[in-house]
This record gives sequence, C-alpha cells and structure tokens, in this order.
Amino acid sequence: DIVADKMIELRKAGEPQKLVYLRGRYSSTSTDLLYGALPKVFGTPNYFSHSAICAEAEKMGPGLTQGFFGYRDYDLANTNCLVLWGTDPLASNRMVPNTMHQLHGIVERGTVITVDPRLSNVATKGHEWLPVKPGTDAALAGAMAHVLLTEGLWNREFVGDFKDGKNLFVAGKEVDEAAFVEKETSGLVKWWNLEFKDRTPA
Repeated sequence: DIVADKMIELRKAGEPQKLVYLRGRYSSTSTDLLYGALPKVFGTPNYFSHSAICAEAEKMGPGLTQGFFGYRDYDLANTNCLVLWGTDPLASNRMVPNTMHQLHGIVERGTVITVDPRLSNVATKGHEWLPVKPGTDAALAGAMAHVLLTEGLWNREFVGDFKDGKNLFVAGKEVDEAAFVEKETSGLVKWWNLEFKDRTPA
C-alpha cells in the first residue's frame, strides 16, 4: 500500500517522472510487466535495467574505443606485458575466471603493471604498482606518450613515420603536420602540438 500510495501521489501532483524503477536480473515478471509495461503506463521515462551497469556498460567501452560492441576477452594466454590501468580483473570483470586462470602465467613469463591509486588484488600480484594520485591518470598517459614519441618508440608499421625518417618529436617544439605520414592513426602530430610536446615526465 505504501508504494501504491506514493505512486498515486506522484500522478496526482503531475510528476510521474519522479518515479524511478530499477531492476536486477531478468525474469518474465520483471521484464514484461514491471520493466516493460509499468513505467510506460505510469508515464515515467526513468527505468533502468541492471545491464546499464553490467552487460551494456561493458560492451560500450570497447564499442566506443575499438568499434566492437560485444562481449570480449583478451588473449591473456599469449600476453607478456599486462598493463592494468584503473582496473582489477581479479575482482570485477565478466571474465574473472579467465584472469584468475591466466594471471600466474603472465607473472612468470612477463610483466604485470598496475596503475591505480589503491593497492588492488592484481597490484599485489604484479611486478610494478604505480599508485597515481586520483585524477592524475591523464598526466601520466601524456608523459608516457611524450617519451614514446621523443625516443622514437612508436610502432611505425601501425602509426606511420616522418617522410624523411628523422624523428622531429623534440620536447617543447611544434612539428609540421605535413612532415608525418600516418597509417592507422589520425591526428598524432596535431595532438603532439596541442598537448604532448610539453608533457615531459617532470
């Protein structure tokens, strides 16, 4: 009765949008009736499935960054350097069992690096833990990009190279965009000029 009374109160006040329906896993009742019909009949646009923070959210990350909207896992069996940036796949990931099964092999044959303010499960098992201050991830990434470019460590087969083969990425100096021929990337020199040229590790 309390729930029904509150809902009627919202309807009478002309504020059906103040009703929010959140549901967990699927069932015929929650999917078709409570999640499917109730919010629409009541007049609220605010209804969310658990998949908003589960399956669909997981698909959105690789979808927007890699163009693959689907479930995926990484080739951990053949990984020799694993960088875990702000994530702990031993604690939260759809593929926790695979990570648990494969991590020891990566630790034995390669390197595991964790970038995370907290000492996570995976940070305790790896080789390097970079306890960045919260909110400084972008500065670290920019400094890493700066070093990769100034020291000529980028993958030329994928990224491309300067027309004359001479590395023009020098700290603090802009580069002519026409001097670099990109392959699979877009706007590298523009980003260098706007951001990376001054992002030294210091």
